Amino acid sequence: MRTIGLIIKRQMDLWGACVAILLLTPFFLTAFLFIKLDSPGPVFYRRARAGQDGEEFVPYKFRTMIYKADTVGLKLGIEEGDARITRVGKALRDWGLDELPQLFNVLKGEMSLIGPRPMLPEQIQWLNVEQRKRLEMRPGMGGLALVKGRRAMLWKDRLKYDVEYVENWSLRLDVKLIFQTLWAVLVKREGLYEIEGGLQDEFIKDLTR
Repeated sequence: MRTIGLIIKRQMDLWGACVAILLLTPFFLTAFLFIKLDSPGPVFYRRARAGQDGEEFVPYKFRTMIYKADTVGLKLGIEEGDARITRVGKALRDWGLDELPQLFNVLKGEMSLIGPRPMLPEQIQWLNVEQRKRLEMRPGMGGLALVKGRRAMLWKDRLKYDVEYVENWSLRLDVKLIFQTLWAVLVKREGLYEIEGGLQDEFIKDLTR
């Protein structure tokens, strides 16, 4: 029964992503132009992430910071008021619009509309057996950890919700989380920044406490 459910989930992803991309095409074109005019550098920020079973892929994301921002300041971390965030980037981040291009990753089968958020490949080595269950499903654009607090949670709590999602997955839960994700991103708009900067050493410190 779970296998059939996962097939239906994939069809929901395909149809949902196709419809969303068609509706959002004017926004994508506008965002592309504004990002190019706002600061020098590529329109998309691309860095490998770990997907299902730990397989690496590159999610599409509108660049919201200065070019090569991950080599200065907090590097991969980001905090509220970070000077590396561009004007257009701040608007995109505040409204959760910077990750909409991941709809194309959904079409490619690398991501799902709902699932655990993708992690950096180097973070996987620090996961215990229980936490590695989060790798059993495709990473999602939205999910349980996102609606529970997004980045304003300790890493171990985020991973706990990821595992809870995988263990209790159902189509009904996915539909529920789609609406809750939209509410969290567009209405609540909380938890946009890591409580400790989101640095790799903080990730390790949190999991080893």
